[in-house]
Amino acid sequence: MLSEKLKKYLIEAGLYDLTEDKSYQEVMIKLGIDLQTPFAQFNLYTNSITFSGRYSDIYNVCWFAINSTYFEQIGYMQSALKLPEEYIPLDSFEGEGGFFYNRLTGEVLELELGQKTIEIQKGKLLPQWKDFNEFLEWFFALD
Repeated sequence: MLSEKLKKYLIEAGLYDLTEDKSYQEVMIKLGIDLQTPFAQFNLYTNSITFSGRYSDIYNVCWFAINSTYFEQIGYMQSALKLPEEYIPLDSFEGEGGFFYNRLTGEVLELELGQKTIEIQKGKLLPQWKDFNEFLEWFFALD
């Protein structure tokens, strides 16, 4: 579940909407993500296409999966960056950097071309955020 701090922020910003959308739920299921995780709750119940944070934007993954080539983007990024299959992009990797969600552990990784990419490929780079709530609180500068 989303943290209360995040819910409060999203509600006050007018970004939180409890309207259920079956197509969004289907995206989460197709990605193999439990609907009760913070990641799913954020993507299922927010009403924006992208979200601006500290220095970049992240996707509403459900919207992008339905309205763009998001699933192809997953495959392309995993192949090009030699990422494990559990990592899915949270943005377009513009500027040779971006965020990736680990759908098995719930961790979030910030990755940039260069040393960080080499380290993750060698299994040495650890995700910077242990869960999606922690990442979003950092991203929206709520920490």
